[in-house]
Amino acid sequence: MAVVFDADFTSTSQWVAGRSSAYPRMGPTNRGDHKLDFLSREYCPGGLFTAVRRHGGDLWTCNLLTTEGSPEGFQVRTGDVLSARVTLPRELGAWPAIWTWRDGGNEIDVFEYHADHPDLLEISNHVRGGYRYWHGAEAGITPGATFELRTLFGAHSVDWFVDGTLIHADRRGVGADWHAYLIVNVSVADGTYHDRPPIFGPDRLGWTCHSLTVERGGPDDG
Repeated sequence: MAVVFDADFTSTSQWVAGRSSAYPRMGPTNRGDHKLDFLSREYCPGGLFTAVRRHGGDLWTCNLLTTEGSPEGFQVRTGDVLSARVTLPRELGAWPAIWTWRDGGNEIDVFEYHADHPDLLEISNHVRGGYRYWHGAEAGITPGATFELRTLFGAHSVDWFVDGTLIHADRRGVGADWHAYLIVNVSVADGTYHDRPPIFGPDRLGWTCHSLTVERGGPDDG
């Protein structure tokens, strides 16, 4: 397989900052999805995605980068393998994610995380249904942990790996002709399903995506 995408989180050719069709009217807010986000137009040197408390309200200025609408317009497609090295946030309310999106759907969640469930990674296939809440305490999943993610977008199975170990094969896949844009972001939970940031807690939350690549060209073993 060959690397067809190697993320540079400062690249204005690869990414659009602070605007996504996954948010109503392209943003900057998405209260209907239980997020306190106010999207930032800033890029993310070093892969550091931050949320900063805004004055005069309960919203947070949040980083979101997407390949949708960028000059290169990169899309993941069936058979691709996404690999990322990430460091999880420690703060309550921080909601990091790597996911895909196109035309109001085509969503695969490579991962989502909330520190109020400190060992839990949320992974989902919204294309054909199915998800898993994977408890990774034995694998070292905890606030502040650094580890490798790998996701195979197979036609018949989406497979997720952590540090080289298969944690879920959904046996549903994305179909032969699937394709979608990438999104990497941090949101802030509003307290509906996950703890929101404490009122007198930190004014800055964040996580790091140290690297993200997509490989293409091998057999689809899903």
